[in-house]
Amino acid sequence: MRKRLCTIGLLLLSATYSFSQSTPPLQSFPLANIQLAESPFQAAQQTDLAYILTLSPDRLLAPYHREAGLPTKADSYGNWENTGLDGHIGGHYLSALAYMYAATGNKEAKRRLDYMVDELALCQQRNGGGYLGGTPGGKQMWQQIKAGTIDAGSFSLNKKWVPWYNIHKTYAGLRDAYLFGGNAKAKGMLVQLADWAQALTASLTDAQMQDMLRSEHGGMNEVLADVAAITGDTTYLTLARRFSHRAILTPLLAGKDELNGLHANTQIPKVIGYERIAELTANPEWSKAAAFFWETVVDHRTVSIGGNSVSEHFHPSRNFTSMLEGREGPETCNTYNMLKLSKQLYLTSKSTRYIDYYERALYNHILSSQHPNGGFVYFTPMRPRHYRVYSQPQESFWCCVGSGLENHGKYGELIYAHDAQNLFVNLFIPSRLSWPEAGMTLTQSTQFPYAESSTLTLQLKKSRRFAVHIRQPSWLKSGAGTILVNGQAVATDSNTPGYIAVNRKWKSGDVITLTLPMETKTEYLPDHSPWVSFVHGPLVLAAATDTTDLVDLRADGSRMGHVAHGPAYPLDQAPVLVSTDLQNLAQQIKPVAGKPLTFTAASLIQSDQFRGVELVPFYKIHDARYMIYWPVATPTELAARTQALQQKEKEKLALESLTVDQVATGEQQPESDHGFQGEQTEAGVFKDRHWRHAKGWFSYNLRKRGPGARTLRVTYYGADPDRRFRILINNKLLKQEQLPGTAGDKFVDVDYELPTPLLASSDVVTVKFAAEPGSTAGGVYYVRLLKKE
Repeated sequence: MRKRLCTIGLLLLSATYSFSQSTPPLQSFPLANIQLAESPFQAAQQTDLAYILTLSPDRLLAPYHREAGLPTKADSYGNWENTGLDGHIGGHYLSALAYMYAATGNKEAKRRLDYMVDELALCQQRNGGGYLGGTPGGKQMWQQIKAGTIDAGSFSLNKKWVPWYNIHKTYAGLRDAYLFGGNAKAKGMLVQLADWAQALTASLTDAQMQDMLRSEHGGMNEVLADVAAITGDTTYLTLARRFSHRAILTPLLAGKDELNGLHANTQIPKVIGYERIAELTANPEWSKAAAFFWETVVDHRTVSIGGNSVSEHFHPSRNFTSMLEGREGPETCNTYNMLKLSKQLYLTSKSTRYIDYYERALYNHILSSQHPNGGFVYFTPMRPRHYRVYSQPQESFWCCVGSGLENHGKYGELIYAHDAQNLFVNLFIPSRLSWPEAGMTLTQSTQFPYAESSTLTLQLKKSRRFAVHIRQPSWLKSGAGTILVNGQAVATDSNTPGYIAVNRKWKSGDVITLTLPMETKTEYLPDHSPWVSFVHGPLVLAAATDTTDLVDLRADGSRMGHVAHGPAYPLDQAPVLVSTDLQNLAQQIKPVAGKPLTFTAASLIQSDQFRGVELVPFYKIHDARYMIYWPVATPTELAARTQALQQKEKEKLALESLTVDQVATGEQQPESDHGFQGEQTEAGVFKDRHWRHAKGWFSYNLRKRGPGARTLRVTYYGADPDRRFRILINNKLLKQEQLPGTAGDKFVDVDYELPTPLLASSDVVTVKFAAEPGSTAGGVYYVRLLKKE
């Protein structure tokens, strides 16, 4: 069976270029051809497998059974799985089982995969027309879409929570069940589901399609392009183009960065799709657009661990303040998708800059996003001395649980690559590669990063000439790496940028020995603000500072349980690195004797409380508050910096102490968490701040949390003219508001006192903004419920 899986894994690769005559680029090896050996990655793989096997297939199948009108075999899971995104984890679960079976050969993973596919086939058959999904009331909603009735918002479609995003996970799961899990039935089901999408959208105009695509829709264009590659039918490629969101593609084609404020993980899958279509059609413009997006995100919006976004959105590229102040730092799903895009761009370009990023993100974000005892991370705060929250198998079903289930089963996917004749070694992870088409097996033995070397042993059915290309990572100590074959120096070439190649006639038993010297470097934030991170080789170094106030470290099933809600410690109390030479801080980071990959910054840390902390690879820190980015200052700058931070923190903490509840309007999770509803309403970004307005109305449910709530504070833009609307509290008029637009080019806070009669006895205050005829409600940039000072 594993040999058959290798063959199936090559089908999609060979089909990739069936639509064009372009020269095939590099190819990755089928996941089943790589077996991990003992390492942090293998340990994470096995931890993930254990988590996967604690989940109940029948509970994950329940939304599909329910929507198909079939009896459920178990109750649906809670959390996101029964609040509108029902079924999305079931799709991720298919992919995770397929990856894990391919990577490990685990028979229980295969049994569950086949069982899931069989049960889903019954649901698809019962639904008729090829449809398969778990969205509550999905059939009726899709009929509205088919008829051209489209009410799309960024995170809703016809009042459903991102149904295309949801069903994309089912598409991807069926694709992966076939390509990686060897389940032939899944292929037929995938094609039927693609045919359903074709029939659903056949009568929609391009304008209606683009309107619909304003709603988050995952990687629908990518998976439909994959169906085209699997079947050889260009009909699906045409459909993939129709599912490509032009509002994002058009500025990328023009080389324009218009990403500020956009929901990050909505956009990255779209770009994966642009690149996938470009691969199948030899379209250099779309591929260039995907590469430009990658550069914009990686070079200008990514922190040292390889992650991006604040509260799920792209922050301003020239201002990382929100990254350092917020609890909701880089989202794991974003990096999951950025790795997919990096893999695509690498295989079509051979550029090792994509592998440099891939390696950095793999070690420092993906590997760190799973607890050694199981559990996945949603947000990884960069805020000094904050912490992460971990999922629990029976409680937590966020998007980052779904992608987390997949992440740790596919560590082998880019350790190696190949062209028609030659081998490329990209990552220094202990593993065994089988390349049956070349009659070769390669074993990589290494303790990297704890040892700065690796050994590659070749076993060949017969001697032959080919090149082994060994990546020269950007972190390699300049001029210090060596390559030996059978203990001897050999001729090499660097004709392929980023690689050193050994081209010779190889025989079975040949051994290649690599040395990989690392050094410690500093990395400032991309906006060049005075915050620094330390990186040793590909490893981001961090310090565990304390274990205090780790509130809800293991998430419950609450709507926002994935956020670390424990107290955010004041920034002015974070340890500061002080030096007269801020450009050479790395020279003062010293190894700790007897402790591998452990360092001290004692000579730099200004605080007595934290001077003794140790810097270690971030992926080793769990269940603790930590420092990744350190504020830096010269001795003369320190006093002014401390005073400015203290004043800012004092004002911020004072506001937070009065805040009973708050909504970041226009942002997906805060709005969903507060029961957002509305009609004829839109959201967007202006001056790097999110807004929502309406020609109709929109509302939120805020929690009173006791009797103290007395004031509603709403943030507006001072120059918005002639906005006339009503503000209602629990459906009773609070204020007939009119914004004259005379407050200038700034944001203004307006406080509305809440009369006691308007506050219902329940713990929820429903705030509604309703436009007057011919006018607009808002824009509203923030909503707070405050108590008296």
